[in-house]
Amino acid sequence: MRAVITGAAGFLGTLLAKQLLSGPVAAGGAAATQVSELVLTDLVAPKTDLARNPRVRVLVGDLAAVLNDLGDPDIVFHLAGVVSGAAEADFDLGMHTNIDGVRALLEWARMRKTPPVLLFTSSLAVFGSDPAIGPIGEVDDDTLPRPQSSYGIQKFIGEQLVADYTRRGFVRGRSVRLMTVAVRSGRPNAAASSFMSSIIREPLAGSRATCPVPPDTPIALSSPGRTVEGILRASAVGDAQWGSRTAMNLPALTTTPHEMAAALDRVTGERTSALIDWVDDPGIRAIVDAWPARFITERAASLGLTPETSFDDVVRQYLETVA
Repeated sequence: MRAVITGAAGFLGTLLAKQLLSGPVAAGGAAATQVSELVLTDLVAPKTDLARNPRVRVLVGDLAAVLNDLGDPDIVFHLAGVVSGAAEADFDLGMHTNIDGVRALLEWARMRKTPPVLLFTSSLAVFGSDPAIGPIGEVDDDTLPRPQSSYGIQKFIGEQLVADYTRRGFVRGRSVRLMTVAVRSGRPNAAASSFMSSIIREPLAGSRATCPVPPDTPIALSSPGRTVEGILRASAVGDAQWGSRTAMNLPALTTTPHEMAAALDRVTGERTSALIDWVDDPGIRAIVDAWPARFITERAASLGLTPETSFDDVVRQYLETVA
């Protein structure tokens, strides 16, 4: 089994790489087997422990510049992309990375002798509250995407490209819409949703954090473990079990910043949430308010995927990773 991860130096890319190397791994309905080679590519090098693994090959640079060195993998996990806040702030950067990068990767896959399984990570940002229609409400597997940000539009275009290249037989594509992943370790990124990790991660480290949206704002999120589980499950099943070429929504836990802060205090047994500053940011609030917060994910459930049952469990899982 040969696998590729784009965006491999990021938080999810690192988790996914570790999971793939711990194997065995299934791809496209084939029997699970150990990964013999894992190609990690990103603009920066992955963590040293991964790079030293004898089964890992590292390619650093813009995706289009390293495509010819990817070889002929059985499966490609496309995680590379510019996040929501950055894509909104820099339109050209978002288009280059989130659209041109996907197209270049698909064209590369089209030239392979055997079409690889290609897992594209999309986002809940493909859904939005259209000002002409009103609030989006509950989202199910058949809800029409109406993205209200450059990032959401770019991700939706990526889904459609993957679907058409799959229809033409150039790849065996699967697109999964990720919920906001929390709690992420490391530093805050440029995503509009970054605060959903910061308001837990920073107070646990004894530092102050800012929540830029009202405490009662409904939000949808998923733990890192459940997110990686969804990615691996979607790529493991056969084409018939995967079914529609339409992107699949991964399961979500619906909560609010207030409930997250309360969970933080329950798990720590202290007033840890006192380190959270509640400072409204109209720009961030506008993006987050346009995202849906309640999902019915029957298609994901048919593959055995379920959301976390409480945010208390998410906090405990994060504490285990930093212990």
